[in-house]
Amino acid sequence: MKSLLQLNKYLYKYRFRLLWGTFFITVSNIFAIYPAEILRQGIDLVQDGTAVYQLFDGSPIALNLSGNFYTILLYFGLIVIASALLKGIFMFFMRQTIIVMSRLIEYDLKNDMFDHYQQLDLAFFKRNRTGDLMARISEDVSQVRMYLGPAIMYAISTVSLFVLVLARMVSINAELTLYVMAPLPLLAFLVYKVNSLVIHRSEAVQSQLSRMTSFVQEFFSGIRVIKSYNREKTMYKQFDIIADKYKQLNLSLVRINALFFPVISLMIGFSTLITVYIGGNKVYSGDITTGTIAEFILYVGMLTWPVASMGWVTSIVQRAAASQTRINEFLKTKPEIISPQASAMPFDIKGGLAFENVSFRYPDSGVLALDNLSLKIDAGTSLAIIGRTGSGKSTIAAMIARLYDPDDGRVLMDGIPLTKIPLNELRGAIAYVPQEVFLFSDTIFNNIAFGLKNHDDANLNEKVEQAAKDAAVYENIVNLKDGFQTRVGERGVTLSGGQKQRISMARAIIRKPALLIFDDCMSAVDTETEEKILNKLKELMKGRTTVIISHRISSIKHCDRIILLDQGKIVEQGSHEDLLHLEGAYAELYSKQILEEQTNPNTTL
Repeated sequence: MKSLLQLNKYLYKYRFRLLWGTFFITVSNIFAIYPAEILRQGIDLVQDGTAVYQLFDGSPIALNLSGNFYTILLYFGLIVIASALLKGIFMFFMRQTIIVMSRLIEYDLKNDMFDHYQQLDLAFFKRNRTGDLMARISEDVSQVRMYLGPAIMYAISTVSLFVLVLARMVSINAELTLYVMAPLPLLAFLVYKVNSLVIHRSEAVQSQLSRMTSFVQEFFSGIRVIKSYNREKTMYKQFDIIADKYKQLNLSLVRINALFFPVISLMIGFSTLITVYIGGNKVYSGDITTGTIAEFILYVGMLTWPVASMGWVTSIVQRAAASQTRINEFLKTKPEIISPQASAMPFDIKGGLAFENVSFRYPDSGVLALDNLSLKIDAGTSLAIIGRTGSGKSTIAAMIARLYDPDDGRVLMDGIPLTKIPLNELRGAIAYVPQEVFLFSDTIFNNIAFGLKNHDDANLNEKVEQAAKDAAVYENIVNLKDGFQTRVGERGVTLSGGQKQRISMARAIIRKPALLIFDDCMSAVDTETEEKILNKLKELMKGRTTVIISHRISSIKHCDRIILLDQGKIVEQGSHEDLLHLEGAYAELYSKQILEEQTNPNTTL
């Protein structure tokens, strides 16, 4: 239950709904127990009236008694009907307050979780599976909602009805009440023992559901690879194993839950037998009337659902506690990248960059990506980074956007450490085209316009089209059936690799930022298209700091400065011509690429 204390702030927020709900529950239960008293009076009336009627049978008095008798019974019937209607009305109000409250809290909790997800750093998402993240914000929150709604509602109703019925029973006959309630402590003990098993099995079910969700999500993301390798049957067998385990865990949980109702029925049966036996003796001795036995049997029946719901509510609470524990694990996770508070005067970012003795090792893999690296990029100039795979090129780009912080040294923007610049201002001045292109399952137009903060711009259409032209993808888009309104599949699966890269570039270009970062984003583009893009970029790069990461020297030779990385260190640096004159590693790489291009002039890299 400790994990559920996290929800108290939401309950306090909607405390008035909870209080009104409690009031409606209590009133509804008052009208629920009132017909039992009417039944007692009716049975006693019938019993006494029959005896009197038999005394005056055949006389005018008997006729009057008969008329009055049926009038009173009709009156009692109308009271029972009115009580049922009022009970139903207040039950409606009860659900409109407490169940609606649970839905509002579910909405708030999901929003808070999503907001927290966005604040967490990139390393967090690399450590956790997407399916697990989805399960916690969907399935786990749904389990918690069941606690906030039905569990709380039925728990309050159980306590309220139990108190009202018990008070009524004691006021009629305390001794009979004691006998009737005798089996309930045993029932409570059995419920407690069974639920100690429920919580462990509920946690196992939720964990297995996360694994299954992650597997399915990964399957959908890699469907092209799976089909191309003809591995559908293998994936089916793997899914069948995971799903079978999920089924077995659920069945084990169902078997435990199945114990509740037989045990409850047995205990209620004992209570009814005790009521009839002890009550019959008391009727015989004249302590109570026959109607009292009927009233007590109705009260025992009324306690059937509250006692039965103890097991059901406890099961819901245990499941919610297990789910909330998983949710709290994420909510308590603190981002490693902390944004400083916004200053009164916003930063006017020009784009000047400096790395001072920066070293960085990826925390999960332990790989040393940057080793005491120092470099400086003047505002408005262009820097190209080239090197072998794993040399640290993309790490530099990630450091500039502050997706990671260095282990040693520091990164500065216009002479100010990045740790002192609010993240929204820093990243708002950067347009970053990552190595792994990502497009949303939306229209091409919206994917490009995503780069703009203001989508209410009157010239939005013109800006999107111009960005597409600058990225040399405009002709491809207009030749599609729906043009810019063409919807791309998940992660842009319906487009070619080159088209996805160019749309991603258009998304960055439309932003017109102070700093442009292109991380090997023309690897799937042919040399002719690459030349068109580079000619456009030369105009766009004027007055903007630009960092271009590439494996192809043809993409970077126009840059003001080029650095060659190897194992996180700068091996060579200078302009294209300077590096060729050195006749070192850069010149050797250039010669190999020229030879490859001459050998295969039509090759699309």
